[in-house]
Amino acid sequence: MLVVIVGTALAVWGPQAQAQERPLTVELNKFEAGEEGGCRAFFLFRNRGERTFDGFEMSLAILDARGVIDRLLTIDAAPLPAGRTTLKLFEIPEIACDSISEVLLHDMTACNAQNEGPADCFGLMELVSRTSARFVE
Repeated sequence: MLVVIVGTALAVWGPQAQAQERPLTVELNKFEAGEEGGCRAFFLFRNRGERTFDGFEMSLAILDARGVIDRLLTIDAAPLPAGRTTLKLFEIPEIACDSISEVLLHDMTACNAQNEGPADCFGLMELVSRTSARFVE
């Protein structure tokens, strides 16, 4: 009986605890054809935390349909206000959207909360993709 109660408690509190541990969701929401054969990527940044990020740059590796790295792309998503969802658009030049199999979060080149020093954002983020490409770290 105790096992059932503990299991139920974990099932109920688990997602809330994870949201507190990872207050920032970075979602690759949509691809659409961009200029000159490139791809436009729509990202949603859901900052459920209490800190505004005035520095937030990600280095992304774009992998083609064969799983080979096509290019590195650095995107600047700052500012990310506390308690808000922010939409950002980024151009991925010279590769068609349907040729992207995976987007790898290679590095965080800047992660600074307002009025604070650099932070380790990898532990704060959950990555999600609603596209055909995987979004992983």
